[in-house]
Amino acid sequence: MTIPVAAPPEMFGSVVPSDLLPWGWAEERLVAAQTYWVATSRPSGRAHVRPVRGVWSEDGFVFSTGSPVVAGILTVNPEIAVHLESGQDAVIVEGTAERLTEPDALEDYVQATNHKYARRAFVAGEAVAGAGIPPGPAFRVSPSVVFGWDVGLHNPTRWSWSASSRARLR
Repeated sequence: MTIPVAAPPEMFGSVVPSDLLPWGWAEERLVAAQTYWVATSRPSGRAHVRPVRGVWSEDGFVFSTGSPVVAGILTVNPEIAVHLESGQDAVIVEGTAERLTEPDALEDYVQATNHKYARRAFVAGEAVAGAGIPPGPAFRVSPSVVFGWDVGLHNPTRWSWSASSRARLR
């Protein structure tokens, strides 16, 4: 993954001057997180937010879901936000989700998630399944912008990628 450009974000109606956090700060938290909250928008416009497990890699955030609601929403509208479980040490990813169907990409995800969570997930056709977990699609979220701040809303930072560097993420 290319290194994104850091800048102060617009918050509370204006740009907030701050010391900018390095991209490594956000990446460490994205890799270490155990639970991620994904936010999507139903065709009616109503929000849909759910916790998922997943892995952050150099290609972005990858997760799988047995939820036909999430899969259906992302088929119609691939825009998604991913938030870590902490509101104090916050990292928020905004991007586009793309369904993974290639066997190698699915196998890489299964190996990474099995290692991270000590699971026994497996590839089932173009889906991911596990003991007691029905098969569901896997998605890769390619970030367009990431926001982060440390405890107490200190050092708010906005990281972004150019269109050409985002294309290299896939």
